[in-house]
Amino acid sequence: MTNKFHYSRTRYIAFTAIFAALSTALMFVSFGVPFMPSFLKLDFSEVPALIAAYSLGPVSGIIVCLIKNLINMTASTTSCVGELSNFLLGCMFVVPAGLIYKYKRNRIGALIGAVVGAVIMGLGSLITNYYIVYPVYYNFLPYEAILGMYQALYPKVNDLWDCLLVFNLPFTVMKGLLCAVITFLIYKPISLVMKTVEGKFVIVSRKKEYELNKKRVAAVVIPSENEENADSAENEN
Repeated sequence: MTNKFHYSRTRYIAFTAIFAALSTALMFVSFGVPFMPSFLKLDFSEVPALIAAYSLGPVSGIIVCLIKNLINMTASTTSCVGELSNFLLGCMFVVPAGLIYKYKRNRIGALIGAVVGAVIMGLGSLITNYYIVYPVYYNFLPYEAILGMYQALYPKVNDLWDCLLVFNLPFTVMKGLLCAVITFLIYKPISLVMKTVEGKFVIVSRKKEYELNKKRVAAVVIPSENEENADSAENEN
């Protein structure tokens, strides 16, 4: 039981760290999207977090989201508010997906989880952008300037809520769905690699257990031949 616990913990920490590193790197690689304001950037850093949530559980997905944003805070251009929003939205995405997949471990469960997570993340973006992100942006750009950037693309938006509903909501949902598609394409090869590594962990763990048992057996005190003869002579007397 103890060996199994240590093995599982080692596997959990190792793979979570790998996914966090990949997610951090992907967060630095962002690009603009046509028909969206220039400050709305698309990245696929939620893909490793989603894989972690599926393979290791929702908590692992949260840890991946946290680590990538803590690291990216060192190069933040939004007074860290962008990273805070990204963390919250990432959790809204991977936690529902991971929980649904946990109780329905098949492709349908993974698909439903990803879609539900993407929708929750999109709805959550309305709150985080309106109450967290844009109030900080107003320190760099006035409200009218931000609204004007949206109106340049779609003149019918009249206020920030219109902008968030027309642009940010579909953009965020689309981002989640794209991450889900990529995850579906690469999850099986990655899971095979994880199982291979897991098998090596098991072999090493069993080898260590075998060596430990040998030492325990060797440590048992076995009566020597002279002691056995002495006991026999005493019994004869």
